Amino acid sequence: MKKLIVAGVMALSFLVAGAQTKIGYVNTEEVIAAMPETEKANKELQEYQESLGKQYDDLQQEANEKGEKFIKDSINMNASMKEIKRKEIMDLYQKINSFQQDAQELTKRKAQEKFAPIQQKALDAIKAVAKKNSYSYILDINSVIVGPPGDDVAALVKKELGIKDAPATPAAAPATKPAPKQ
Repeated sequence: MKKLIVAGVMALSFLVAGAQTKIGYVNTEEVIAAMPETEKANKELQEYQESLGKQYDDLQQEANEKGEKFIKDSINMNASMKEIKRKEIMDLYQKINSFQQDAQELTKRKAQEKFAPIQQKALDAIKAVAKKNSYSYILDINSVIVGPPGDDVAALVKKELGIKDAPATPAAAPATKPAPKQ
């Protein structure tokens, strides 16, 4: 009997603690996309990719020109000179392939470099909203398939970040109402 009473008290305490839990949801992708820093980072990343693309195109053009020149001039070359020119062209094509792989890696690193501070700023704003509004949990809506009812705090996070499209009023009332006390 004593065990049953202890179990009942523990269950009741979990229910009471659960009733005090405030849960919010936010679409972090939406928040990050709305941040002005994101537009700037996207533009800089696009310019970086275009710069790498131009370098790639220049290397490709150089290889094509050398290949065409080799075809025209190979008639007048001796065997050893043909071998040297073939090797130069092959090395250039290997350089192009290597550049293409390096460019992808460089672009990936540049994107991480540009977006890491933006993501951290959004995370800091989400944490600030949670603290200011007494949320126990704020979950990313894109990661939750099934979850308890909660508030959409995106407007509060945008307001915290100073993004203008956030309404001036706090988020709507919680989706669930606590059971009346008896």
